[in-house]
Amino acid sequence: MSIYLLIVQCLYFFLPAYLANASPVFGKHFLKEFAYPIDLGKKFRGRQMLGSHKTWRGVIFAIFTGSIIFYAQQILYQYSFFQKISLIDYSQSTVWLGFFLGFGAIFGDAVKSFFKRRIGIKAGGRWIPFDQLDYVVGALLFGALFYVPSWQAISIIVVFSFFLHIMANHFAYYLGIKKVRW
Repeated sequence: MSIYLLIVQCLYFFLPAYLANASPVFGKHFLKEFAYPIDLGKKFRGRQMLGSHKTWRGVIFAIFTGSIIFYAQQILYQYSFFQKISLIDYSQSTVWLGFFLGFGAIFGDAVKSFFKRRIGIKAGGRWIPFDQLDYVVGALLFGALFYVPSWQAISIIVVFSFFLHIMANHFAYYLGIKKVRW
């Protein structure tokens, strides 16, 4: 197998996590009744636990997005093109993998936010490389309940995700979707 095909397969496999990580920004106009902080505004050692921007609405959107993208991948798997670019056999996989990739992505982001607040970095503040890899680690850990990629695949996902995250955030910033470039 060529390295290029393996890269495409890894990126395609991780698509539910990528889109789950981005989905809370696009869901801000929906489910307003769930737009309250996960941490309920509580403080830990005098600082916010996560921040007001980490909401239940974001968790719901991330899980829903990861699940729906994975389900779409399962449907598309019947076509030979999608079988070729797939890292896993989607016909033998459960949509729970998509659920946990989405949940893991948003969970990893929340854990990183907790530690950012502990060291005094405000919401939206830069913390490289953790801002770029938090959701990757979370998604891989929770996704491992159903599938553990090879070390080569994990390496590709980590390296490419770092740069894709930076590019996507710059793109969203220039489109006016995000307030900061990172």
